[in-house]
Amino acid sequence: MHDYQRPPTLYRYGVREDLELALRQGQFVLRPASNCLTLSFSQVWDGKLFEQFNADSCLIIHNTEEFGERVHRAVQRALPSWAGIDGAVEYGTRAALGAAFTKTAAEADEHEWLFAWRAMQSQLSLNPILIKIGSLENFAELRDRDTYLA
Repeated sequence: MHDYQRPPTLYRYGVREDLELALRQGQFVLRPASNCLTLSFSQVWDGKLFEQFNADSCLIIHNTEEFGERVHRAVQRALPSWAGIDGAVEYGTRAALGAAFTKTAAEADEHEWLFAWRAMQSQLSLNPILIKIGSLENFAELRDRDTYLA
């Protein structure tokens, strides 16, 4: 049995300009992967992930329940005929949540937490979509790569 409770903190590594929009406006882009639209985070604060994701900053979300509910509500408004779920990615084994949540053992250092939505009708297209969930400033922060090294 898997525990699908969200971790206490989520980390999104990226370019400061994009992450500032995420912090101030709650702006994120859902990207197609494994017949789903996905939004990916890490469950760890790790200096190696800055390099892996070519990032200079990290968005740190401290209230993951509030964040997750806002994300799911925004996607439900934008894509009413899509079903969403979020959970931990499994590495080196087929995930109970399906292909989008399955990665190779070599990718395990990402410790990924994934939000994913699948179209309930097959004819719906998988194009990236922009969502805005409002400011995250009351429960998130932006840290530079240099903060990790300090």
